[in-house]
Amino acid sequence: MNHLQRVGAIYSAFGRGDVADILEHLAEDVDWEYGASASDVPWLQNRQGRQGAREFFASLAGMEIHHFVVKDLLVSDDLVVALVDIDFTVRETGKRVVQVDEAHIWRFNEDGLVSRFCHRLDTLAHQRAIES
Repeated sequence: MNHLQRVGAIYSAFGRGDVADILEHLAEDVDWEYGASASDVPWLQNRQGRQGAREFFASLAGMEIHHFVVKDLLVSDDLVVALVDIDFTVRETGKRVVQVDEAHIWRFNEDGLVSRFCHRLDTLAHQRAIES
């Protein structure tokens, strides 16, 4: 499976809510949300390993996703960048976030597994949406 196919499989599993399948595509020591800025947003925390990635997916229960579309996938040697449109409401506050061209950065190790992942997005909009 090449990197583009792997990322496609991850997004397909995400659409099905199949976290176990997603985790199979990640390195045991994956650096999840690497380079994250300090924030209180539960889904934008740096986490380590598959367990950390599992915690990320659990944190998504705090949002109701209305729209999630992967628009473009850009690939190079050990990298895939996905441009995603997402529209969601934070359940606790009822505030909505709409992101256009949110970037998802997928980096791969020599075994072809995801070794690092992060979002590049409007963190202020996410922060404001979780505040009461």
